[in-house]
Amino acid sequence: MSQPPKVRHIATSKELERCPFPIPFGWFAIDLSAKLAIGEVRTIQAFDQEWVLFRGEDGSVGMSDPFCPHLGAHLGHGGEVVGNNIRCPFHHWQFDADGWTKDVPYGNTPKICERQSVLRTLPTQERYGLIWAWYHPDNAEPSFSIPDVPELESDNYIEPRLGEWTIDTCIQELGENSVDCPHIKYLHRSPIMPEGVSSADGHIFNFDIYVDEHMKVLGKSYGPSIQVIHHVHGDTRILMFAIPLPITTESTLSRYLFTFEKHPKGSEQQIKTELLYDQAIGSSDLGEAAGFAEVDIPVWNHKKYRHQPILCDGDGPIAQWRKYFSQFYAEKTPS
Repeated sequence: MSQPPKVRHIATSKELERCPFPIPFGWFAIDLSAKLAIGEVRTIQAFDQEWVLFRGEDGSVGMSDPFCPHLGAHLGHGGEVVGNNIRCPFHHWQFDADGWTKDVPYGNTPKICERQSVLRTLPTQERYGLIWAWYHPDNAEPSFSIPDVPELESDNYIEPRLGEWTIDTCIQELGENSVDCPHIKYLHRSPIMPEGVSSADGHIFNFDIYVDEHMKVLGKSYGPSIQVIHHVHGDTRILMFAIPLPITTESTLSRYLFTFEKHPKGSEQQIKTELLYDQAIGSSDLGEAAGFAEVDIPVWNHKKYRHQPILCDGDGPIAQWRKYFSQFYAEKTPS
């Protein structure tokens, strides 16, 4: 007598979670450099907590835990920049951008403050007009670098244009779109099904999408929060620099910088490039096709994550992307 087929349990609503992941580690774009003035102190939300961002008198940037290691006063409420240090409003203890105690104005510096940094801070850099911070939940040092993107530093390219949206999902879900070619046809209503090729190499993930013989998207991910993407149509090319920032485990600030070569105003090449840019951000007249903000964001805002999705042979390399991304979680997580 034959055995009945094994029935696989399919998780239902109450078993599924929207965003079942911690914050990944990597380099993250925190804000535009121009938005933080010398001597400014600002409280921001990122990586599922508050942080204090400040700029020293020499222009250097610090990003610290908000609560003073002395008695817990919030450095973002009344704290001031003194030289290149952040000064607590409560007792005027000062700390540098590496978290070391630089001044205790009314007594001897405690021995522990001489042995180690006592205020948690994040390593920071400024590149491409952006403030970057390396986040790791265990304070591990950076294990890879911010990539070189020549277009963002070239005088032959236009000043980058910024687009940003706050999305109610985790950062991993945003990147998964890069390997999901079928959604381009059925969600974005592309007239044809694109073909994709992808590969992982350490902290870099390569993904190329071929729409037709003239149009393609060539992309590289550098860790969980940096994607360098070229939209190409014939001899026209634009750069899309994706730099999402996890605000909490369930909310992501999705940011994009766009740039392309300068062309004489009104020239055929300038018109073609502007059209390709409009197509990339979903604002051009594409007939039945739909743009990013119109269709992707509503899906992300309401979907739940399936650890064991039911996939068909036409789906993209979802499992490959998830395995790649899992390396950026300090704690083990289910794929």
